Formats: sequence, C-alpha cells, structure tokens
Amino acid sequence: MKKITLHTLQTLKQQQQPFAVLTAYDATFAALIEKAGIDVILVGDSLGNVIQGQESTVPVTMDDICYHLQCVKRGSQKTLVIADMPYMSYATEEQTYHNAALLMQSGANMVKLEGGDWLKQTIKGLSERGIPVCAHLGLTPQSVDALGGFKVQGRTDAAAEKLINDAKALEQAGASLLVMECVPAALAKKVTQQLSIPTIGIGAGADCDAQVLVLHDMLGLNVDFKPKFVKNFLQETQGDVLEALSLYAEQVKQRKFPTAEHSFD
Repeated sequence: MKKITLHTLQTLKQQQQPFAVLTAYDATFAALIEKAGIDVILVGDSLGNVIQGQESTVPVTMDDICYHLQCVKRGSQKTLVIADMPYMSYATEEQTYHNAALLMQSGANMVKLEGGDWLKQTIKGLSERGIPVCAHLGLTPQSVDALGGFKVQGRTDAAAEKLINDAKALEQAGASLLVMECVPAALAKKVTQQLSIPTIGIGAGADCDAQVLVLHDMLGLNVDFKPKFVKNFLQETQGDVLEALSLYAEQVKQRKFPTAEHSFD
C-alpha cells in the first residue's frame, strides 16, 4: 500500500474508482485499518458517542481529538488521516486557525468542518494557509439540536437546491473533500457529478466517490444502534475483525456497499 495523499484520492475520483474511509480512535485499530487496505481514517468526534458514552458529539473537546489523533498516527503510516474540528472550535477566525494548527501538529493530514456556505471564508482562510479541508453537509451531528434530531436532510426541493449550492460554494472556497451524511441517494449522486472534488457518503447512496462508517457501527458493537445505512461486517466474517475491515474495503471499492437497502430515497 502506497502512502495515500489528496492527489491519490483526486485521481481515484477521476478514474471513477471508489475509496474506503473508516473512523478510528487508537493505534491498534488504525494499524488494522491500514492493513485492510482502507484508504482514509477519520478521527471523528463520534468518539464522544462510541468511546466516551456521550449522547452526542457536542461534549468532545480539542484535547480529546488531539489525544486520539496522536494514538491513530502511531498505528498508521500510509493512510491519509482526517481530524474533526469539534463543536465550537471554529467559531472565530483566530480560534479556527489555532485549533486547526493543533490538529495538523498532532498528525492530521486535513481537518473536517460541519456547515454550509457560511463556512466559505473559514475554508478559504484555512486552505490559503496550507491546511486542507474536508467539508461536511447534510446531517451535521454537531447541529443535531438545531436540526430537530437525526433526520434525513435535503428531501424537499428547496433543501436539495440549498445543499447543491452549499457544496459548490464550499468547493469554490477551497474544500478538498466533501462528506454528505444522510441525504437521498439521488441528491448525493447529483452533487458528486457536479463537483470536481471527491465526495464521501454515509447514508448517501452508492454513487459517492467514497464511503465512510463509524468503526464501532460496522463491527456491530452497539447492539442498540442499527441505523439504516449501517451494515454489520463482523457478523459476515464470523467474528474476524481484520477480515471484516477487509470486506468493508472490498465491498466499497467494488460498489457492493452500500446497496439500496442502506440508502435513502
């Protein structure tokens, strides 16, 4: 496995070859994920839910992300690593640059921010300063209270048009990747076709350039959390973790996952 860079991911999009993304929070799983051929690790603020036992991602701090990011980097050498900027860590320009620098110094290859076209200046400033940005549209967990809960986004014509316009604006501002979470598959396909940057879907259908899942979800470790867009890969491999990770990578890259069963209309 060669070292994965943004250029690698852009080339894969151009060649219409899907790539696989998975969250990780420690060195052991990071090493297994890399060995399984998964291209990108996201050190997500989902650690609030699956590691800390929080009800949302809101309580996660910069210290939390930096700690887990450093752990992940010790376990992976070739995977591209994205780090979430946690809740309210990019509310002002000064705060944004300081916190993004901390994540890059802790080992991130790029940072991820949730939000629409109001983030244009933030993304422009970061990219001008050499900090690659992954944008995040659709269901944005840091804003779950404002959204009224965990609901599919972009189902009305107006909401779909706004998501498309936001995606184009964020790309123009300098975003290098775009995550779309819990949006109708047809809308995600339209966005993917209209952007030159790679898109990463989670509950966004099979036509995104990549797929991402939370590690604990795709291993079926939370028996009380079974959203439509998740598949238990560990169950399919009779409990072999490395085989489950490899199967996830294989099915994403062959467009066998997600299916319509895991997507929204």
